[in-house]
Amino acid sequence: MIRVVLPAHLRTIAGVNSEVRLEVAPPITQRSVLDALEAKYPALAGTIREHGTLKRRPLVRFFACEDDLSHDDPDKPLPEAVGMGMEPFFIIGAIAGG
Repeated sequence: MIRVVLPAHLRTIAGVNSEVRLEVAPPITQRSVLDALEAKYPALAGTIREHGTLKRRPLVRFFACEDDLSHDDPDKPLPEAVGMGMEPFFIIGAIAGG
């Protein structure tokens, strides 16, 4: 089971109150986790990744095991601790302004 922690606004859209648990077939990558997340919660499609390109939206960041994975290749395997469910995959809404 993969554990995914969503920011409050995405939890509201998905209709969940806490972290999400997903069954994801190996290899466990950003792409496979996000594909499973959007399949289970279709309302999230287009909120984390662009509809057509499936690229990460600019103000969304990904973290796992205290590392920023936002700019990693989406097909790069996530840390083993995430795949084993010991550590969550965090999706964070970045803040911008001036």
